[in-house]
Amino acid sequence: MEVKKEVTIYDLAKTLNYSPSTISRALNNHKSISKKTIKLVKETAEKVGYRPNNLAAGLRNNKSKTIGILVPHLNRPFVSTLISGIEESARKAGYNVLISQSYDEAEIEIANARTLYDSRVSGLIVSLAMQTELYDHFKQFTDQGIPIVFVDRVPKTYNSYKVIIDNYTAGYKATKHLIQGGCKRIAHFAGSQHRNVYEDRKKGYVDALKEHNLPIDESLIIPFKTLSFEEGEKATKKLLKMEQPPDAIFSANDTAAVSAILCAKKMGFSVPEDLAIIGFNDDPISKIVEPALSTISHPALKMGKISAKRILEHEQKEQDDLLTEVSVLNTEVIARASTRPIN
Repeated sequence: MEVKKEVTIYDLAKTLNYSPSTISRALNNHKSISKKTIKLVKETAEKVGYRPNNLAAGLRNNKSKTIGILVPHLNRPFVSTLISGIEESARKAGYNVLISQSYDEAEIEIANARTLYDSRVSGLIVSLAMQTELYDHFKQFTDQGIPIVFVDRVPKTYNSYKVIIDNYTAGYKATKHLIQGGCKRIAHFAGSQHRNVYEDRKKGYVDALKEHNLPIDESLIIPFKTLSFEEGEKATKKLLKMEQPPDAIFSANDTAAVSAILCAKKMGFSVPEDLAIIGFNDDPISKIVEPALSTISHPALKMGKISAKRILEHEQKEQDDLLTEVSVLNTEVIARASTRPIN
């Protein structure tokens, strides 16, 4: 089968008897071109199947009108909602997105960052991999003045724009909710402590216990690698086989919390009478599990929109300085049937 030749601006120029530069300016809505000409050029371009070569344009001016997105896992509800927010804002501004996932591995994140850099993205939005502890692979962007927005999982030391929630207060609220329901021996499913989100949630948990004169029992704080369903089940079995099992669990995500509900029920424990459980993120599964999971709201869509907005603002203002502001969003307890009524 014969491959059809790609239509170029030179073909459009020949068809319409305009110069290639006029065609280019018309396609980009340049103010020097009349609305009538712009309409004619665009209608002709659509008719003959012309496609703009964004990559070539990016090579010429080092701006591809593309935002790179680098996240841990695409199949996590929080991440997919975050990306939706980014895409919505980018699309309205005429930008595309390139998405890659690190699978929570530092080496993959480093390789993907290089690929996005080589693609000449206009800006980068990153939620860090669980394993990432060094940030040298982002220097290639900042050295070239390419803005980076870290979102949710952010570095402690890297000087860049950040969009986060108040994880400390969220962890405190979750733990206090369990305490107000009469729980006194509260376990915590803790994510990797070099990640800001999990470190701060644990600090909130610890301070809530202290404030209410409850002991800090290290045997009830379970470290996790990825807060997976399997890890949640394993940790719940371990806790409920203790001589003094906990009467509540605060999980740093919903996935492990849901596995805790299912495991506890399988072992003959009643939720929330024997074991109250609260998660984090308000994933769709939290509403489906029985009993429905109490959780902490996580404004993923808004975080995505703000992240994209910061990149676009940087582009439109053609700033020389990189973004360094931190946006902190609030969260709320969503009380459902997996926790006890507040006393």
